[in-house]
Amino acid sequence: MKITDIKTIPIQMPLPKTFRGSHYFMTHRCTIITRVYTDEGIVGECYNGDEFETQAEVIKIIHDEIKPRVLGMEISSTERIWEAMLAPTYNILRDRKLATNAQACLDSAVLDAWGKSLNQPLFKLWGGYKTELPVVAIAGYYEEGKKLADFGTEMENLRAAGLGGCKFKVGGRSPEEDAERVRVARSAVGDDFILTVDANQGYTQREAIKFGSLVQECDIRWFEEPCRWYNDRSSMALVRNITGIPVAAGQSEYHRGGCRDLFIDRAVDVCNFDASWSGGPTEWRRVAAMAMAFEVEMGHHEEPQISAHLLASIPHGTMMEVFHPDRDPLFYSLVENRNPFVNGVYQVPTGPGWGLKLDEKVIEKYRVG
Repeated sequence: MKITDIKTIPIQMPLPKTFRGSHYFMTHRCTIITRVYTDEGIVGECYNGDEFETQAEVIKIIHDEIKPRVLGMEISSTERIWEAMLAPTYNILRDRKLATNAQACLDSAVLDAWGKSLNQPLFKLWGGYKTELPVVAIAGYYEEGKKLADFGTEMENLRAAGLGGCKFKVGGRSPEEDAERVRVARSAVGDDFILTVDANQGYTQREAIKFGSLVQECDIRWFEEPCRWYNDRSSMALVRNITGIPVAAGQSEYHRGGCRDLFIDRAVDVCNFDASWSGGPTEWRRVAAMAMAFEVEMGHHEEPQISAHLLASIPHGTMMEVFHPDRDPLFYSLVENRNPFVNGVYQVPTGPGWGLKLDEKVIEKYRVG
C-alpha cells in the first residue's frame, strides 16, 4: 500500500477568552489536519499542534519539502518514511522546530493509515499495556478579576465533569502568591484529586525552590518546567533534589538527544515530550524507550488525540492531559466519537489507527483558506 497524495487543512478557532500562563497567552485554538491517501483507498489522518503564528510555514514545509520525498513509499515502512522526512530539519537558517512540527503531522497520519491497514488501534500494535488512563485538565490560568476562592470552585467543577485531576498554572506571580492559589485548589477537592503544577519555565532557580517549600503539604504529583530555559537542566536537578517534588519536563525539547541529556543530568522524574512538536509519535516512542532505562516516567504535553495511544502502550505511561472545553473546543467538537470522562478515567479509543472520527462540519467552519 503506497502513498499517493498528501493534503493539509489548517484550522483556527477563536477562544471565548484569553488564557494566560506564566509568560504567554492564547487567543485561538489552532491545528493542522493532515491526510495521507493510498493506492488501496485507505486514508490516514490526524490533527497536530497548537501554534497560530507558524501554521502556514509548517504546511509549506509539508508540501514543498516532505511530500516529494515520500510519495510512492510503502505505508508499512514507517521508519523509512520518518527518515525521509528528516532532511528539512537540516536547514540551519530556519527554526528547526518548524520542520519537526511538519514531520510530526505526516508521521501521525502515516501511522493512522498503518493501523487502519491492519484494522487495529495503535496502542495495541505498540504493546497494549493499558486500556484506560487517568485524565487531568490543564487549568488554573491567570485571569483578570479571578479571586482565590474561584480556583477552588474551578477544581470542584473539573471533578464534577469527570476529571481526575488538574495541571495547575504557576510561575506568573511570586512563589508565595502561587502557593496560596495551589493550597486553595488542593483544599477544595481533597487528597484523592491529582494535582500537578506547571510553571512554564517561569521561575528562577531560587523561586522554584521557594515555591516547592511552600507547597510541601499539597501532595504535588509533579512540578513541571519549574525554571528558566537558560540553565534549566542544572536548575531542575537542584529543584527535584532539594524540594523532593518530582520534576517533569521535555515538552521544550524537539529531538531525542535533548531528552537524553535531561535523563543523564538527572533533571527529571517525568518526561512530557510532545510528539506533535517534535518529530511525531515515532520519535516519542524512542524517547519512551530511553526513559525506561533511566527509570523516568512518560507523560505527553497535551494533544489527547494521540497521547492516549502512546501512553497506554507502555508500562511507564502516566496520565492524559486535556483542557476545559473553552480552552480546547476542538477536542470536544472536532472529534465526533470522543469517549467520555468517567470517575477520572478515559477509555483509549479502540477503532483502527488513532480511532478518530472527525466532524466535517466543524472542519469546514473553521478551516483557513
